[in-house]
Amino acid sequence: MRTLVIGGSVFLGRAIVEEALRRGHEVTTFNRGVSGQDLPGVEAVRGNRESPEDLARLAEGREWDAVVDVCGFVPRVVGDSVRALNGRAATYAFISSISACSGWPGSSPTDESTPRFDCAPDAGPEDGDYGVLKAGCERAVEQGFDGNALIIEPGLILGPHENVGRLPWWLTRIARGGKVLAPGDPEIAMQLIDARDIAAFTLSQAEAGTADRFFVSGVEGNATYRGLLQECRAVTGSDAEFVWVDDRFLLDREVQPWTELPVWAPRSPEFAGVWLPSSAKARAAGLTCRPVAETVRDTWAWLRDIPVERRSFGTARMSHGIDPDKEAEILAAWEGEASPAPA
Repeated sequence: MRTLVIGGSVFLGRAIVEEALRRGHEVTTFNRGVSGQDLPGVEAVRGNRESPEDLARLAEGREWDAVVDVCGFVPRVVGDSVRALNGRAATYAFISSISACSGWPGSSPTDESTPRFDCAPDAGPEDGDYGVLKAGCERAVEQGFDGNALIIEPGLILGPHENVGRLPWWLTRIARGGKVLAPGDPEIAMQLIDARDIAAFTLSQAEAGTADRFFVSGVEGNATYRGLLQECRAVTGSDAEFVWVDDRFLLDREVQPWTELPVWAPRSPEFAGVWLPSSAKARAAGLTCRPVAETVRDTWAWLRDIPVERRSFGTARMSHGIDPDKEAEILAAWEGEASPAPA
């Protein structure tokens, strides 16, 4: 199978390329060569997807069975790629996000039938935030591509080579040891998925010529916050002591959910449904999810050889991790007012 990956050098894109090569695909990547290195064995085409000339050069004389678009964030830009590649591939798989759903993370469970944000397929970067624009990107593919439009909507993605900085931050912090600020309810049921499992599912659907949309957010309740942090402690061999601090105490001290303490979603109306998406449709279609412990182990195996000062804890959109001084201040205040739950 001939596969074009738009992006393909970091995290999920890298996982897709790696899986495609493992399956024997002839893989072309199209990227600027800035974010990361292409894997050996691919045809790497350098270019900017915002350049009509670069897109035309990519398409000239080439055809693929499937395109996997991993780095589409602006509908107008995605639409340009769709038009350039129309007739050059049978399937266009677009990696979107659960954030495209207007009902997430509300208090109700969400699935593929949940309404998407209202965003035009030709919208520009000024026309919305990340989730709104992802919804417009989906429409650019569904309305503009003449072949099979495959929409993949991941939830919270973890795994080796993560460039977002969530699990790498926790592993780095816990490896440092000492008292660690652990947020909220330690038994809250989470829903996590490994990038490699999304890659395998996406390529299987592309190989089958599927035209559909799928939530790929993992298995409901496949981890708890306590379990996730304990796995981090186990693989790093740390002596970390977790001090569990309740949601309200943290919010009152302006600790930012999701970013300062990665994947922390307090029990509040704003985050009530963050762990409620359903991947039942994808699992029925063949999605399999490895144990979270395996994801933690493999991420540490990759991360531990990277010097701490070179580890990435965020992207251009957001950074992750609480300042050590702020963490220490909150721990001191909590221990002065409450008895922490045992680790």
